[in-house]
Amino acid sequence: MSALARLRPDNFTLALVGVVLLATLLPCSGQFAADWGIATQVAIALLFFLHGARLSRQAVFAGLIHWRLHLTVLAFTFLMFPLLGLLATALPSSLLSPSLGLGVLFLCCLPSTVQSSIAFTSIAGGNVPAAICSASASSLIGVFLTPLLVGLLMSANGGGVSLDSIESIVMQLLVPFIAGQIVYPWIGAWALRHKKMLGLVDRGSILMVVYGAFSEAITHGLWHQLTPASTASMILVNILLLGIALVTTTWTARRLGFNRQDEITIVFCGSKKSLAAGVPIANILFAGHAVGMIVLPLMLFHQIQLMACAVIAKRYAQRTEQAAE
Repeated sequence: MSALARLRPDNFTLALVGVVLLATLLPCSGQFAADWGIATQVAIALLFFLHGARLSRQAVFAGLIHWRLHLTVLAFTFLMFPLLGLLATALPSSLLSPSLGLGVLFLCCLPSTVQSSIAFTSIAGGNVPAAICSASASSLIGVFLTPLLVGLLMSANGGGVSLDSIESIVMQLLVPFIAGQIVYPWIGAWALRHKKMLGLVDRGSILMVVYGAFSEAITHGLWHQLTPASTASMILVNILLLGIALVTTTWTARRLGFNRQDEITIVFCGSKKSLAAGVPIANILFAGHAVGMIVLPLMLFHQIQLMACAVIAKRYAQRTEQAAE
């Protein structure tokens, strides 16, 4: 019975599944979708404000100078993943169609997520300042590096990269974090005393992102573009990609001598791919092409990584609590 209890999904994972089902049955659209997007942005901004308000200046400085960790995360994001993507395109067309293979390769060229990487790092008890710096740097670098990788590996032709994505990252993530740092002397102690509130914002922002992203996929006919066989093969490829990334990041972090907090940061920042960055980049690089099919692997990977990392973050947190006890 105890073994079965350990296999039971935690409440957050069940909440993720519930949100996906809700988006499938009742996807948000029209004005409600626009309002939901604004509310999600506010929730994410609040998350980064609270992170900034509860982190001391010394902790932020330590995160900025942790260059070994940042280089490790960037190596996984922009070296290991593209190599895995090339291997995926070599699979037989009976297992992975050419169009979905290109989508997988595009997925592997994308930067890491920002919001969920930091949120899961926080939930698991990892190095949050380093996660903020590493994930934000990955997003900013990816705006320029992803099109170069796509052009090199896929021979894609497209226009220049829009500065809107950079502005979005700065305004939605860095500015609230800096604002939290500014008011840290006044509300820092209060924020530390209310860790549960920060946990609710962490989990709530992830659930909001999942519902909005999956709703958009459903309204664009996600399930009508895939046969059951292609869906199953795509899910298996995504699970394999994520599994390799999670195992490799964990093993490498331990082999390089990183402590437990840094290991958590490397695992969550180095194994994810950003849906929020991927869709606008795809619209730029693949204008006039089947953008929907290109981003389908990313949409599925996005959901799989959130659910898998929710379980892993919970286990990390439980081990940390047990070690403290």
